[in-house]
Parts: sequence; C-alpha cells; structure tokens
Amino acid sequence: MRSRSLRPLMAGAAAVFAVGLLAGCTSSGDEGDAETNQGTTSEENAATGDTVTIGWSGPEADHGWLGAINTGAIDAAESFGDVELLQAEGTNDANQQIAAVEKFINDGVDAIVLLPTDGAALTQVAQKAMDAGIPVINVDREFSSPFAARATILGDNYGMGVSAGTYICEQLDGQSDAVVAEIAGIDSLPLTQDRSQGFKDALEGCGLEVGPRVAADFTVAGGESAASQLLAANPEIDAIWNHDDDQGVGVLAAIEAAGRDEFFLVGGAGSVNMMDRIKADDSVIKATVIYPSTQAADGIALARLVAQGKTLSDLVTPTVPYRLVLDAPVVTKDNVDEYIELAFES
Repeated sequence: MRSRSLRPLMAGAAAVFAVGLLAGCTSSGDEGDAETNQGTTSEENAATGDTVTIGWSGPEADHGWLGAINTGAIDAAESFGDVELLQAEGTNDANQQIAAVEKFINDGVDAIVLLPTDGAALTQVAQKAMDAGIPVINVDREFSSPFAARATILGDNYGMGVSAGTYICEQLDGQSDAVVAEIAGIDSLPLTQDRSQGFKDALEGCGLEVGPRVAADFTVAGGESAASQLLAANPEIDAIWNHDDDQGVGVLAAIEAAGRDEFFLVGGAGSVNMMDRIKADDSVIKATVIYPSTQAADGIALARLVAQGKTLSDLVTPTVPYRLVLDAPVVTKDNVDEYIELAFES
C-alpha cells in the first residue's frame, strides 16, 4: 500500500509543531525551574540547534495508516537541519524491535521515538533507554509503565467513536427509530473497544442506539466480508459507522455490489481514498473521522526539542507535556480540503 508523502508539508507542519507545541526539558528529562526559566522562544525553537540523533522504530508498514506513520517520521526528520534519523526496519516481531532499541541505546542516540508493535513487550527496553538518560517518545500504543517514556503521543480512539456518533446524531436529528449500524475493527483490541464505547455513548446522548454490528479485521477483504454479512441481514439501514478506512475499501465494494444507497456511511482514520469520495459526493460515504497518521512526525518534532533542551513557547508552564492526545475531527465535503494533504493512501 502507498502512503501520500508528507514531505511538502513537513517543512512547515513540523516547524509549526516545534514552535508552538513543546516545552522545556533537558535531554536527561530534567525540567527547568518555572521561576527562573520561562522557556525558549518561538524563534529559538525554530532555529537550527545542535545536531541530535533520533532513533525511530515502528511496526511493519502493512497497512495504509502505518505506511503514512513511517513516511511522516522520515519527512519530519528531513525537514529539520539539525536532526539525524536512525531508522530501524519495520517489524511486527516484538523481539526484533527490542533488538533495534537495544542498538539505539548502544549507539548512544539522543532520543528514541517508538511506536511499539506491542506496548507491554517493549516496556522493559524502553525503560532501559530512559535509565540510560535517553528520552523515549512513545507513539500510539502505550507502554505498561509510566516510567518507560518521557512523553506519549496518542490518537483518541474513544474520541473517534464520539465524533462519529455525534455526526450521525446530527444527520438523523429527530429520527428516533433510525437504524444505526457499526462495522468495527478487531474486537479483541482495546482500541476497537474504545471506539465502540465512544460511539455507543454518543448515540445514547441523542436517544439513538447501536443496532446491527459486525467486526472486521482492518483489511480490505475483511471489510468486504463483514459489510456483505451486515447488508444481507439488514434490509433497511439509515447510517453505518465503519471504524477503518483501509477496510472501508472493501466495505464500499460490498455496498456497491449490493446496490444499496438508502443509508450514509461514516469512515474512520482518514484515508485519501475516502476523502476523494467524500469530496466528489458521489457515493454513500459522507464523512470520515481522523485518527492522525502524523503521530510519529509529531514524535520526531517533540524528540528534537526534548533532546535540545528547548521548551514549549506557547504554554505558561515551561515543561514538555507528559501525555498528548490528538484530536479526532470529522471530515466532510465542507472541510475536506483542510485535511486531505495529511491523509494516507490505502
């Protein structure tokens, strides 16, 4: 699968992140004195500083979103004149990723950005890096100990469900008997459970409930199979939320094969494929909910400032936030142009 390159945007986007988001910490994780150190300015944050070496490791890019995560990390590093990126080969094997982090530690990198294939499995080696004075920026999948990362950057899975449910409530205003269906991802994953809970809670807020529900597996084939099953069992549907735009390619194929168009579809994650269809307004897909594929790019920008001892100029408190949860906005034909350049390709 291809991911749309973020390179044209990173010189601006990563710099804006660096200028406007981050607050002070030394490379050892020590915070500045709030009474005597009000942090570096926006100009100082944007200026080229001492070169820092950042190690980046993530899972294998076997999914459009993960491909964009990896591309974003590389593009962000290239946008800074003072960052040298050491990139580990993507892997879904926790032991191989542990070995990659061990190498970063032995190489004496200045910071590590890590999207773990398994947060619990990578916790111990991340803690080892932290103990060695190397700040770790944890992306997307959390470690099992708060001491294993200097900062954590997350998408908002629960918020995705809330956003999708809120949008559907707005579109079905007054239709108390509307049939709202859900095509989830892998049900055993906490992220899927969080998305479903947020969706359920949002619908309850407007007097609706989740009706027919099936689970897929974040793949095109899985989405097509799950959607075919859903459509065959339910002759009348008013709205569907599909958790993932990669599996949404298969979901749309099943819908078109069935000749169904009495409902509208809301996607999830934010792919170029779905945004193009939303913009064209020529199918049942009317919106998608962002799960940011910029998380690793944000992690690189954050790691740079942490390693350089720079601070967050736009916050009063001169510290780097321990936890950053990114927004889950709804993309429609009215605002698609604001988001499409940061979208990923399935």
